[in-house]
Amino acid sequence: MSRNKMVKIAGIVAYFFFILFSFMTGFDPGKQIAQNFIDFSLDMFKILPCAFLLIGLFEVWVKKETVEKHFGQESGIKGYIWALLLASTTVGGLYVAFPVAYSLYNKGAKLSIIFTYISSSAVCRIPMTIFEASFLGIKFSVIRLWVSLPLVIMSSIILGNYLTKKGYKLMEGNS
Repeated sequence: MSRNKMVKIAGIVAYFFFILFSFMTGFDPGKQIAQNFIDFSLDMFKILPCAFLLIGLFEVWVKKETVEKHFGQESGIKGYIWALLLASTTVGGLYVAFPVAYSLYNKGAKLSIIFTYISSSAVCRIPMTIFEASFLGIKFSVIRLWVSLPLVIMSSIILGNYLTKKGYKLMEGNS
């Protein structure tokens, strides 16, 4: 067994011993950590199966040529607009955005457009923006979007171009 794998296993075992110790001694922060872990896990089991099913269907049904046309090297500004639109409708936050981004990458999407998609899915999802506008006002939400989206696109272009010049490639599955 590799050292890296042993460190991961040791960390998991230490975590569960800490939780067990917390319940045995009545250590409230440890109990709260366990409760947060359970709540987070339940949320993941609600979101991820549906998301992965949809991502699987995307992998099978959407042709590589379609992704290359709308998100690829020759897509131009349309690619960034498509990325913003796709990101605004993404449900599940970054838990879903990263697998979708990986699928887009494998089908030939441009790196800068993928970065725009990931960043936008953290910044401008429609449900989040509606929630924000209901508490902070529409004016605030509009200003935030008008300021953040150009910055997202500019930084994505800079990072994408830099990594493309360096010959960056995503690593294949890592266990």
